Amino acid sequence: MKRSDRLIAMTNYLVEHPMELVSLPFFSETYGAAKSSISEDLSIVNRMFKTEGIGYLESVSGAAGGVKYMPKVSLRNSEAFIDKLCMQLEDPDRILPGGYLFMSDILGTPGTIRDIGRLFASRFADLNIDSIVTVATKGIPLAYAVASFLNVPVVIVRRDPKVTEGSTVSINYVSGSSKKIQTMVLSKRSLQPGENVCIIDDFMKAGGTINGMKSLLKEFDANVKAIGVLAEAEDEEEDRVVDDYISLVQIKNVDSSSKEIEVIKGNYFN
Repeated sequence: MKRSDRLIAMTNYLVEHPMELVSLPFFSETYGAAKSSISEDLSIVNRMFKTEGIGYLESVSGAAGGVKYMPKVSLRNSEAFIDKLCMQLEDPDRILPGGYLFMSDILGTPGTIRDIGRLFASRFADLNIDSIVTVATKGIPLAYAVASFLNVPVVIVRRDPKVTEGSTVSINYVSGSSKKIQTMVLSKRSLQPGENVCIIDDFMKAGGTINGMKSLLKEFDANVKAIGVLAEAEDEEEDRVVDDYISLVQIKNVDSSSKEIEVIKGNYFN
C-alpha cells in the first residue's frame, strides 16, 4: 500500500474510533508496513489533526501501548462555530408564541449536531466518562453526537416507563420553570454502580429537569462528572437550581413585540 493510501486509511480508522487505544502492531499488520513507518505516519496524522484544530493523538507507552485519537477543537474553531450559532438563533423568524425559540432545524441538522458533539467532547474527554445521559426527547440527537466522540453508550431517561425496558427506577421532581411535580424513570439495567456519567440536554431554564436527573442518578450510585447544555436562558426572576454546567450559548432576551433576540456565548470558554 502506498503511504498516501495508508495515511488516509489510518486517519479514517482513528476518527471512526475516538478515545480507543490502537496498538502499532494492529496498524502494521492491517496495512502491511513496518512499525517504524507506522510511527512516522502517525506523526504526520497527529500534526495535521493539530493544524486543522480537531484534536491530537495521545501516545501510551509500554507493551500494551499505542495511540488514541483525542477530540479537541481549537479555540479558533470553537469561537467561529459558536459565533455562527448565535447568529442563527438571533433570526427573528425563530420567535414562537410565548417567547420560545424554534430550534428544531439546528437539532435536526447532522453537520451542526456533529460539531456540537465535538465541542462538548473536547471539554469532557479527560473526565473518563462511561455513559452519556439525556432525557427524552430533544436532547437525544445531542447525546448521541457527544457519545460518538467519547466512544461511550447513551442512556435515555424517560417520562413514562416502557415495557421493553424491564424494571425501572422512578422519581418525582419539581420542574424549575413550571414548579409542577413531574416524573422520570430509568431502566435498572441502564447503568452500573459507580459509573461516571455526563448529562447532556438541549435547553435549560431554571435547571429543574437536570436537577431531577441528578437525583435519579444518585439511585444508581452514578457519578455526575459533567453537564452540557446547548442553550441556557437568562431569567432573573428564576432561581437556577443547577450551577455546575457548560453551555454553548445563552439566550439573554426574546422580545416578541419588537421581534428582537439577543444571543451571546455561553460559559463554554470560562
